[in-house]
Amino acid sequence: MLNNIGLPGLLLIAIVVLVLFGRGKISSLMGEVGKGITSFKKGISEGNEEIEKEKLENARNVTPEEEKDKV
Repeated sequence: MLNNIGLPGLLLIAIVVLVLFGRGKISSLMGEVGKGITSFKKGISEGNEEIEKEKLENARNVTPEEEKDKV
């Protein structure tokens, strides 16, 4: 069913949505979507940083005692 929409159908849907909601409502909605995406990306990067920090904390030093004195 959705394979048969095509460009004219998409334009008609866009016009109907624009008439129903108005330009201001759609632009504010898109702004909120953008903020949500930005927040999601920030959360993902903070999660990755936390995982890396945990890995560093859990890593143990396997350098032999003789080698530690040389450094």
